[in-house]
Amino acid sequence: MQKIEFHLDGRDYVELNQLLKLTGVCDSGGAGKALVAAGGVSVNGRPESRKTCKILANQTVTLGDLNIRVLI
Repeated sequence: MQKIEFHLDGRDYVELNQLLKLTGVCDSGGAGKALVAAGGVSVNGRPESRKTCKILANQTVTLGDLNIRVLI
């Protein structure tokens, strides 16, 4: 399983589609929205269908065998 750590760097949150873009999972926010819409993305183990949901520190986003841990 691949693991990525993403630091908010002073932000309160990052939108899910932007997180996927900023971590290099996809090339654009639009592509991130398409990944979420296709299903298979979960936040803290729960399926997530809201493309721009707010991802906060200490949450984990999972897509296939990829885990993205969001840190302060």
